[in-house]
Amino acid sequence: MKNYIHYVHNLSEEQDAWINGTYKTGSESVRKVRGKFNTINELQQAILNESSPKVFEFVSEHLDLSTYFRHIIFSTDTQSYIDRVDFSNVRAIINFRRINDIQYINEHFHSVHKLLPQAGIYIGKFESYYERKLRFYSRVGSRLGKVWWCLDFIVNRVVPKLRLTQELYSWVTGRNNHVISKAEVLGRLAFSGFSIIEIVVIEGNSYFVAMKTGEQADDKEPSYHPLIKLNRVGKDGKMMRVYKFRTMHPYSEYLQNYVLGLNGYNDTGKPANDFRIAGWGRFFRKLWIDELPQLINVVRGEMKLMGVRPLSRVRFNQLPPEVQQDRIKLKPGCFPPYVALNMPDSHGNIEAEVIYLNDLKKHPYTTNIRYLFKAIYNILANKIRSS
Repeated sequence: MKNYIHYVHNLSEEQDAWINGTYKTGSESVRKVRGKFNTINELQQAILNESSPKVFEFVSEHLDLSTYFRHIIFSTDTQSYIDRVDFSNVRAIINFRRINDIQYINEHFHSVHKLLPQAGIYIGKFESYYERKLRFYSRVGSRLGKVWWCLDFIVNRVVPKLRLTQELYSWVTGRNNHVISKAEVLGRLAFSGFSIIEIVVIEGNSYFVAMKTGEQADDKEPSYHPLIKLNRVGKDGKMMRVYKFRTMHPYSEYLQNYVLGLNGYNDTGKPANDFRIAGWGRFFRKLWIDELPQLINVVRGEMKLMGVRPLSRVRFNQLPPEVQQDRIKLKPGCFPPYVALNMPDSHGNIEAEVIYLNDLKKHPYTTNIRYLFKAIYNILANKIRSS
């Protein structure tokens, strides 16, 4: 409970110590943090006061407030109602403090995860990139809004993700008012052991419902910076780190199952309608710029120029067993067979790998050279594009 309050309200050490009982008295601001409800009507009215009837309806659809009255933590910008909560049986946490304004987002999600039991419900809100853009346009119009949006992109989206400037940015901003995408928030939730139940936009903010369904990921390096390392299946079935330029929003890799569950695969064998891809990321993919850092893997001896595509464990497990066995005998390649054979659809790229593997068995010394030149020609002749 102490950590939850700390990471919702960004308390100072002295305030945090008071919450923990070190001091007999505390400031009025800290007293307000520990609120209580005497009746279910007070909880319902507080939710309405802090949001709107539409938000209240959204919360009520996913949570029986009357049944779980004593088992719900409700937090706002200024207060957490916790004094009458049964902490031995917390069933839900409703947090109406924007995720953008919480200094340490992962730590906050981890404290929520620790408080909730399995299948516990967490409801929260944030302002996404897109909603932020609409807010700019509504204030100054579309023409000046575009200028504002471009400057905001550089200052609040590029600078915080560069290793050389991220600490300075954090010091200047105090880690408040994060500029954050829908994919990053949902990805951080999945990283923290939650499944996404629903997300809706209401009156300029995104509201989500998540359920605790697993443990927190043990990955110490979630992708965040422009140059990223993705877990992929390599030779002998061992996991390896493949270098790429970022084209997706941070923490997107933890949402693959969620995105596939929504829309499945597209014609090129990649997740359809993938909201995780940034606008500039689509440009990088169109020109294959994102693939260039894989040359680092080639130099390190983990990959070769021509070879089977390095796949995530999820995608690899969906391949036919005989294809799995053949492809793990080889190092993955920067140029996959479907590029050389111009077979980019979801079934075609698997068939292309089968054709390539069979050709490699028959002509082990010339196949890679032939396929490599075909792949380069198809890219330069604009016959195939990276999706």
